[in-house]
Amino acid sequence: MTSTTTTADAAGTWQLGDLTVNRLGFGAMRLTGSAAFDLGEVRDRDRSIQVLRRAVELGVNHVDTAAFYFSPLRSANELINSALAPYADDLVIATKVGPGRDPSGAWLSPARPDELRGQVEENLRQLGRDHLDVVNFRRMPTVESVAEHVGALADLREAGLIRHIGVSAVERSHLEEALTITPVVCVQNRFGIGSSPDALDLLATCGDLGIAFVPFFAVAGTGAERGRSASAEDEEVAAIADAHGASPAQVRLAWTLQQGAHVLAIPGTGNLGHLEQNVAAGALRLDESELARLSRR
Repeated sequence: MTSTTTTADAAGTWQLGDLTVNRLGFGAMRLTGSAAFDLGEVRDRDRSIQVLRRAVELGVNHVDTAAFYFSPLRSANELINSALAPYADDLVIATKVGPGRDPSGAWLSPARPDELRGQVEENLRQLGRDHLDVVNFRRMPTVESVAEHVGALADLREAGLIRHIGVSAVERSHLEEALTITPVVCVQNRFGIGSSPDALDLLATCGDLGIAFVPFFAVAGTGAERGRSASAEDEEVAAIADAHGASPAQVRLAWTLQQGAHVLAIPGTGNLGHLEQNVAAGALRLDESELARLSRR
C-alpha cells in the first residue's frame, strides 16, 4: 500500500474538547528505545527527531507522550521539544501522569493525588510549555478509585496548567466515577483485534458519550511491552493484508479506526518507513466481510 503521499487527515478528524485532531496520531514511547519499559536498546537521536518532524509533515497533529517514557540516554519529552518547538498552533500534545520511575528506570509507587502537580510540572518543563493540552490520569492496578486523582487534575486545570483531562487503563466504572467530577475528553486503553467484550463495551460507551477512545498497542500482541509485534502470527490479518497490498500492521490500524468515528490511533515507531506506512493506514478501508472476519478472532 502506498505510503509516501497519504497524509494523516485521510483518517478523518475528532474533537478533543475544543481541539481538533486527525484521528491518526503518533505515540512517542518507542522513540526512546524498543519500548519505554525496556532499558536495553537506545534509538539514534537524530533519527528520532527526523521521525517526529516527518510525522508533523505528514499531517500528524496529535502526539502522545509521558515523562516516564525514557531510556538511559533518551527522553521522549525532550526529543519532542527539540524536534517540534516552537510548537504549531494546531499540534496537540497529550501526556500521562500517575506512574513514575526513578532515574535508574525502576518503577515507583503510583503517585498520590497530591503528587500529580509535580508530575504535571515535570512534563511542562521537559516539553517547554506553559500548559498541557491533554493530561490522562493513567490508573495503575493498585488504584481502585480515580476520584481523588481526577479531582487533583481538575484543580490543575482551574489553575491553567491543563486544558483537558482524560483517563487511561480504566474500566467503565472508573470512567463513570471520573465523569461525576469533570468532563473527560478521552479514554486511553489497551485495545485491538481480539479484545474482550468489556473492552468493546467501553469503546461503545465512549462513542455514546462523545468521548474519544484512544487505543494503545493496537498493532501488537502480548509482547507489546517488549516491542514484539504479534501480527505475523495472525493468518487472518496476513491474508487480508495480502489482498490489499498492505502490511499486517496497516490492517490492524485500519480495523481499529473503523471501530467508530470517535476512535483515534497513536501508533509509535522510530523508523521513517514504518511511520509513513502507519499514516497511510488511515486511508485503508476494510469492507464489512473483512471487518467481520477480524472481529470474530
